[in-house]
Amino acid sequence: MKKFILPSIDKLEDVASEFVKEFPNPGVFCFYGSMGAGKTTFIQALCKKLNVVDVVNSPSFAIVNEYNTDNGDSVYHFDFYRLKEEEEAFDLGYEDYFYSDSYCFVEWPGKIDSLLPEKRYDVTVTVLDDMTREIVVK
Repeated sequence: MKKFILPSIDKLEDVASEFVKEFPNPGVFCFYGSMGAGKTTFIQALCKKLNVVDVVNSPSFAIVNEYNTDNGDSVYHFDFYRLKEEEEAFDLGYEDYFYSDSYCFVEWPGKIDSLLPEKRYDVTVTVLDDMTREIVVK
């Protein structure tokens, strides 16, 4: 288990740098946390540290966004909030993404719980107060 404390938004890039140093290899990162906890904002900062050259925004309606890094690698960002059934993830070809050896950042993974790979990182973002977030990776 690894814990990061984000004391304020102006330390976001520093915490994202620490995170990427701690987890330098691609994989599936499942982000848990309440609405408004800062999951998307943190993923945007992680993408910046991974040298993503595309605009990073929430894939709420698209469900998955693909971003390119400056060296041509792909980073995938999922938001399963709007899924009504796990089966909808099959239509996206989720397995192709999850087993692509790319970074996959997954918001609202509980919507596809039984489809998540065994080998993954569960990232919980907890609001400690108006400014402070605790980020725990298991």
